[in-house]
Amino acid sequence: MRYSTDKDLTFQQAVELMFDKLGASKIMALASSVDDYVMVRNVSCLFYDNKVWFKTDKHFRKTQQLYQNPRVALCWSGVQIEGLAANKGLVVEEPGRRFEELYKKHLWGSYNKYSHEDTEIIIEVTPKFVEIWDTSEDNYAYQIFIDFEKESVEVKQYDQK
Repeated sequence: MRYSTDKDLTFQQAVELMFDKLGASKIMALASSVDDYVMVRNVSCLFYDNKVWFKTDKHFRKTQQLYQNPRVALCWSGVQIEGLAANKGLVVEEPGRRFEELYKKHLWGSYNKYSHEDTEIIIEVTPKFVEIWDTSEDNYAYQIFIDFEKESVEVKQYDQK
């Protein structure tokens, strides 16, 4: 779906636009912080159930940061997601193993290289606020601000007709 500056955008349409832009998977930059010590690194993400999912080793520094401060930001190509991260347990212990199957399907290289059954956990990120930069179907730059807590959307045109 492409947005036009001549249309209004509902909250649900904005959320659909965001997940359409992201597709099934992306490598995203993940930012986290504890005690004003900020870290950023790439993570292999899946998108389903209106959330962002990735796996990581439970012993990594980023994981230790997430335990202390679950507030994170993720970014890919004009889509910035601010949200809360939650540890959903070991990948191999997830009921139905949905994450594992989708990870194998969409991120095989990462799955094949970084698969340690006894230490890999699933992280679920619940979006709280999203900013999208894009160009409309009528070729104008704009921003979309999606507030998940208020279920509201604001569109700001960057350039004028």
